[in-house]
Amino acid sequence: MGMTHFGNEIVPAEFPELKMLAWNSSPARPIAAGEAFALYERNWRFVDRGKLTPHEKLLIEELTEEYGHGITLV
Repeated sequence: MGMTHFGNEIVPAEFPELKMLAWNSSPARPIAAGEAFALYERNWRFVDRGKLTPHEKLLIEELTEEYGHGITLV
């Protein structure tokens, strides 16, 4: 399984809302794409959708396609 734009590892610091969700680890440390999806899924109620950048929206769409079986959170 490979992500088309983002690869298998995601750097939370590059995505404002994911960085906020990954507060308990270094935002510069890459995390597995599946782990990023799980963070979004578990903590979606804390995501400020108005602050999602186009880049982060694309990440969420791709993670959803890859790990969420196309069932979108956004």
